[in-house]
Amino acid sequence: MRINFCILFIALFLTNFLSANENSYYLVLKNNKVNVRYGPGFDYPVKYVYKKKNLPVKVIDKKENFRKIIDFKKNSGWIHSSQLKKGKSFILLKDQVLFKNPSKYSKPILKINKGRLLLVKKCKKKWCKVKTENFLGWIETNEIWGLH
Repeated sequence: MRINFCILFIALFLTNFLSANENSYYLVLKNNKVNVRYGPGFDYPVKYVYKKKNLPVKVIDKKENFRKIIDFKKNSGWIHSSQLKKGKSFILLKDQVLFKNPSKYSKPILKINKGRLLLVKKCKKKWCKVKTENFLGWIETNEIWGLH
């Protein structure tokens, strides 16, 4: 009886955990200044302010016109939906090399430091073509945050 209860508890926990992850998705910040609030409404005080357009955030909940988000540093809060948009960008989780073509054997163009925000042009399998301020090239997507 005790084993059945434990199995049932674990099954329910995993089901809730997996379904919560399935419902999350990525959006990007629409503006250079976006307020993050303690709760889902303008009555709630501002918790902190993002100052980076196109920064990816993961939406984990919603209440009316507000979205609960989490960023790559695990900061969370509520943002009005008008401040978010669909977009393709990601943050590097480790230093990586930008290549001319989508292959490790291609000509390296530039080393990019972790924490860098990159805008995505297109993706193929495990590679994305990205744009930095001065360069265009391909980067592996195995150590990134902000893109499905």
